[in-house]
Amino acid sequence: MSGLEQAGGGEPRSPAPRGRGAATNPANRFARIDFAEELDYLENDPDAVEARRGIATEYFVDDAKSVISENDSPDIPFRYSLNPYRGCAHGCSYCFARPTHEYLDLSAGLDFETRIFVKERAPELFREWLGRDGYRPDTVAISGVTDGYQPIERKLELTRRCLQVALEARQPLAIVTKNALVTRDIDLLAPLAAQQAASVSLSVTTLDQSLSRVMEPRTSSPEAKLRAITELSRAGIPVTVLVAPVVPGLTDHEIPRILQAVKEAGAVSAGYILLRLPLTVEPVFLEWLHRVRPAEASKVETRIRATRGGKMYDSRFGERMRGSGPIADQIAASFRLFAARYGLSISRPPLTADRFRRPLPASGQRWLFD
Repeated sequence: MSGLEQAGGGEPRSPAPRGRGAATNPANRFARIDFAEELDYLENDPDAVEARRGIATEYFVDDAKSVISENDSPDIPFRYSLNPYRGCAHGCSYCFARPTHEYLDLSAGLDFETRIFVKERAPELFREWLGRDGYRPDTVAISGVTDGYQPIERKLELTRRCLQVALEARQPLAIVTKNALVTRDIDLLAPLAAQQAASVSLSVTTLDQSLSRVMEPRTSSPEAKLRAITELSRAGIPVTVLVAPVVPGLTDHEIPRILQAVKEAGAVSAGYILLRLPLTVEPVFLEWLHRVRPAEASKVETRIRATRGGKMYDSRFGERMRGSGPIADQIAASFRLFAARYGLSISRPPLTADRFRRPLPASGQRWLFD
């Protein structure tokens, strides 16, 4: 087939790109017109096939007027989140945030991981938000939708500059990431943590490098994540590990080994989230599953449905993070057992904003009233 994959009906489809979780762009659910690409010309042109596999990441300026989102979902433990980027180059096939790209008239598939929007003014917008009259300090999560430490952050340092604002204001931050790049900012996180105003939650989905490489292709390796836990912990920054997502039939058997490894690395607590496949995440994940793990696809689908009342997803609050039924109960029981065994089931003290002080405005002039 000259490297060209075949669709279920035997018709050619676009070759799977290198280093990406998604292989296609499923139709945007808001779009009135859907375009189907003609690929027959690739059938006998291996050079064209190979060229299409290398998809570059594009970056666009996002002129957002705010960098903070407010959440009122009863099963999410934070009210405010800060997102310096839209879209995420990590390319995790299972990412629940993929449908957010559809609001930008793009796709939840390849577009989400190859067309990234950058909020260049994120630090300044964060400073203005913290300096509002009447602001009542509360913990801000980085990031609630896309990862603040995705690869481009190494160059742009938008998340780091937001941390600098937070340190000046003694604003409590709860960081959630899949990238060991977070250790770069230990110099900012450690003094915040010393004031009980910073924590890091690191997502560890699998310890299997071969699986991680294809399921979450541009995140840090499992070994790098374990090293990051150690570095952060030694600096006095409390680390929670999120075994997230747990994929029934694919990664659930790793729970005991993951919890042991992260405890040995220095984590102080742990939690888990069951695989979530809302809206257009489902076709992206299922395409990945059948392409990359075809021998296991039927088993994984069956077990996902067994945790979702026969469906692929249940969006109800309280159900969407944990699922229901015997398999979901087994996953929960296994997690509780081994979290307790390794001392990871403790409740971490909440972050405090007791030392908060409004940061200087971008003009550098002091506030008339503090």
